[in-house]
Amino acid sequence: MLPDTEIKARLDEVRGRLANALRRAGRPADACRLVLASKTQPAAAVAAAYRAGAREFGENYVQEAVAKRAELTGLGGITWHLIGHLQSNKARVAVATFDLIQTLDSARLAAALVRQRSTRPVRVLLEVNLGGEASKSGVAPDETEALLTAVREQVEVIGLMTIPPPAPQPAAARPYFARLRTLQDHLAAATGVRLSELSMGMTDDYEIAIAEGATIVRVGRAVFGERNA
Repeated sequence: MLPDTEIKARLDEVRGRLANALRRAGRPADACRLVLASKTQPAAAVAAAYRAGAREFGENYVQEAVAKRAELTGLGGITWHLIGHLQSNKARVAVATFDLIQTLDSARLAAALVRQRSTRPVRVLLEVNLGGEASKSGVAPDETEALLTAVREQVEVIGLMTIPPPAPQPAAARPYFARLRTLQDHLAAATGVRLSELSMGMTDDYEIAIAEGATIVRVGRAVFGERNA
C-alpha cells in the first residue's frame, strides 16, 4: 500500500487532470464523477483516499466489498459501485452492498436483483461489450435495446458502461467511447428511458473518455498504484 501522502498527491493529480479535461471539452466542472477502483486494495487505502476527499469507490468482487465495508463502517457518505461481473447467485448480497451496479448484462440477472430489493429501487447501468470480446461480459450493442425494454420495469436503468478492448495507445479507445455515446442517444430516443450516465474510461484513457461524454470514470492504478496480488 502507498503512503497516505502519496495517495492524496495522486488523487489530487487525477482530479486536476479530470478538471482540465472537462474544461477542454467545454463541459461543466461537475459533469463527470470520479469513482476510485479499489479492487484488491486494502481497506486502509480506501480510508486514506476517503481522508483525501474521495467518496465514490468501485469494487469488482462482492465478497471483497462486503469485507471492506465492514472495516470502514465509521466512514459516512460513501457511494459503492459494483464494476465487476455479477453472478445471479450473488444478487442478494450485491443489492445490500452496492448503491449502483454498473454491470447488468442480462434479463436473468435483472430478475435476480429485483427479487432481492427491499424498499429502494435497484439502480443499474447496462454493460455493453462494444468490442465483441469473448473474454468480457456485457450485452452486444445490437441487443441492448431489447435488454433495456425487458428490464426497465424491474430495475432503474440510469445509463451505460463499457470497457474497450486493450490497446497499446489510449487513443484507440476513442471510437468505443464515441459509440457508447451514440448508443445512449439511440436508446433514449427509441425507448424514452432517460439514460443520464456514461461510465467509461480508466487510468490510461479517462481524459479521452471525458472528451467523448463520460459522466463517470473509473480510476484505480493512478491513485492507488499497482494492484496487490
